[in-house]
Amino acid sequence: MTTITLKGQPIETVGSLPAVGTAAPAFTLTGIDLKDVTLADTQGKRRVLNIFPSLDTSVCALSVRRFNQAAAEHPDVVVLNISADLPFAHRRFCTSEGIEAAKNLSSFRSTFGKDYGVDIATGGMRGLTSRAVLVLDADGTVLHAEQVPEIAQEPDYAAALRALGPQ
Repeated sequence: MTTITLKGQPIETVGSLPAVGTAAPAFTLTGIDLKDVTLADTQGKRRVLNIFPSLDTSVCALSVRRFNQAAAEHPDVVVLNISADLPFAHRRFCTSEGIEAAKNLSSFRSTFGKDYGVDIATGGMRGLTSRAVLVLDADGTVLHAEQVPEIAQEPDYAAALRALGPQ
């Protein structure tokens, strides 16, 4: 378990993020069109996995907007915004916010949170995913891993984007 905080109160996740230098676990998530999306679907491209608790919180919404902007600036990179929000909520958010460069995915019918060590195991947000960012190379090797220590804090965008390397 990893201990993080929510507004200063300790909570725990089910495990730890995949380590830098390791292969990212395979996953199957649900797109806004209710179709399955796998990690293998983006094989051959560098990827940013922006993981967060819910689109209905201000910091999560900020991170999705920021990584959508980064995706537009890095057309050779796939940005995957991942939460347990239902695909319908992801679609509504993407439509209202103009999220077009990044891909929003729901973990609602998967083991993603456990496999990636981001399922919140204690506290009121139990069952949602913690805030984390992973950067993967084209082969799926983890280049950068950040478990944000305070859920109400934004991730280190600059560090994630630096891990992508030159455009």
